[in-house]
Amino acid sequence: MAEILGLLALPLAETVVMVAASTAAALLLGGPLGLALYLIAPGGLAPRPALRRVLDRAVNALRSFPFVILMILLFPLSRLVVGTSIGTAAAIVPLSIAAAPFVARVVESALAEVDRGVVDAAIASGATRPRIAFAVLVPEALPSLVSGLTLTVINLVGYSAMAGAIGGGGLGDLALRYGYQRFRLDVTIASVLAILALVEGAQYAGTRLVRKLMSMR
Repeated sequence: MAEILGLLALPLAETVVMVAASTAAALLLGGPLGLALYLIAPGGLAPRPALRRVLDRAVNALRSFPFVILMILLFPLSRLVVGTSIGTAAAIVPLSIAAAPFVARVVESALAEVDRGVVDAAIASGATRPRIAFAVLVPEALPSLVSGLTLTVINLVGYSAMAGAIGGGGLGDLALRYGYQRFRLDVTIASVLAILALVEGAQYAGTRLVRKLMSMR
């Protein structure tokens, strides 16, 4: 048991770093994109049908791209950004890009759930578009945004395991190199349990936060 815990320590930390960093980057990339998709949609605050179709198809294309293939294609970008195409830092680049379109859809859907009457009241009061977006839409949609972000984190935990299988480090790498290739079933099981624990922890924290936000309304 002590040996397995020792083997788990570094890969677990690498996985947490990968997921945390890629979640933050995906939020920075996908958040504004999701807001734009909502604003320029038909009936939105600034309708742009042609641009909306282009962005919509781009998001759909990225979301449907298999992550393993996407990671391989982004090896040159990872090398350009972090100086290497293997390891934890390199895996953050494709993880972020893979999660960004998912975040964009989460943001778009959450904003679309906001009561139109609230938006109309803000417009009638003379609020500007940026004020409506950040002082009305985002606070009203916050519980849904947190719920969607929780799903993003859970997806990234799974993606990080796949990234580990092709040089990304973390628990996926541990399960492959020490578990599968060395016929250590105990290490494989421990890696899977650690991944499940991360997923359960993220789901628990997200659910608690959503409930707290809902109770504050």
